Amino acid sequence: MNQLKQWKDVPAFADSRDEAAYWNATELDHKLMDNSLIVPDTRESTTITLRFDPRMLARIKRVARSRYLNYQSMMKQWLAERLDSEVRMPPDDKP
Repeated sequence: MNQLKQWKDVPAFADSRDEAAYWNATELDHKLMDNSLIVPDTRESTTITLRFDPRMLARIKRVARSRYLNYQSMMKQWLAERLDSEVRMPPDDKP
């Protein structure tokens, strides 16, 4: 059985029969398979530092308290909502 060591070595196939015959006679190298696996980032969050004007931070905390929320959680929610709207907005509509 042939062993495929690099993805670039996969030939172009004329039809599905040729491709099926190729894969029946070929196995993937273990290193190739290991490098192809997606390893998810297991960290739940990353700590960053942001500098705020003290008055702005006090206003943010006041708004969060009025909503019975932790101010950091509320800020993450705001950022996530804004990021979603930015990602969904077509490039022509962006300011």
